Amino acid sequence: MDEITGVPAATRHAISVIVNGAPRAATVDARLSLLDCLREAWGLTGTHAGCEHGACGACTVLLDDAPVRSCLLLAVQADGARVTTIEGLAAGDELHPVQQGFWACHGLQCGFCTPGMVLTAVDLLARVRDPSEAEIREALAGNLCMCTGYENIVRAVRWAAARVAWART
Repeated sequence: MDEITGVPAATRHAISVIVNGAPRAATVDARLSLLDCLREAWGLTGTHAGCEHGACGACTVLLDDAPVRSCLLLAVQADGARVTTIEGLAAGDELHPVQQGFWACHGLQCGFCTPGMVLTAVDLLARVRDPSEAEIREALAGNLCMCTGYENIVRAVRWAAARVAWART
């Protein structure tokens, strides 16, 4: 029995994850969510805890390049995987085109939903070269924003799509 947590030691597991390109390791309780591991064990607080039921999208990260709700995924399920959080998108001081789009098009207000929105948009642009407004809205439908009304978010993704498409040519 762990003296601090009161959790039987048998329920703790060593995990290794590549987070934002860097190897990370932790020994975690089998019930710890990936969200809590990112925030508490590794100090990556850009991934936000919203509803903790997978409905709001604030905790979205990329797991092996696919968007997942980190509040619904156990940290042990990410063992051996690659995880990208909002902190891992920029290349040094240069923002990712989606981050640039959110800044240039005022795609955020309070910023709480922004990490999940940005990572969902990154996934969309990796799959769809020039998404229509309808495709952007459909991709972002699982991410809730209480501030923006989504217009500037859609504009930001279109802005980024134009730059990503240009960079591919």
